[in-house]
Amino acid sequence: MRRFALAFVAATLLMGCGQTPPKADQSIYFIEPKDGATVTSPFKVVFGVKGMAVEPAGDIKANSGHHHLLINLDAMKAGDAIPVDDTHLHFGKAQTETEVKLPPGSYKLTLQYANGAHVSYGPAMAATIRVNVQ
Repeated sequence: MRRFALAFVAATLLMGCGQTPPKADQSIYFIEPKDGATVTSPFKVVFGVKGMAVEPAGDIKANSGHHHLLINLDAMKAGDAIPVDDTHLHFGKAQTETEVKLPPGSYKLTLQYANGAHVSYGPAMAATIRVNVQ
């Protein structure tokens, strides 16, 4: 019963933001680099999405959105707006890859999908990898 209540609350929040919760066949993932990779800065990051269209920010369309890359952060809650700062990188022109420049160290990279208003679809549409930058 508790899981149903939590799912209902999440769905209600998403619908209030003009979006529906992701379906089971919708997901987001990293194509490149692979989890645990050692990279040299700058390094290429390629985003993948299944079951949703990649659209520029602006209009809120069903089953669509765009990518955000979170540096050393966890997935965002469904319905939260993604901030604009150095740890929340926006790809609102529907980009599917980028070059990331980070100083040497270990990093957690979280790919977060959001609708046209930069409102997160939540952990169901997020993926996390770790990389080591030399």
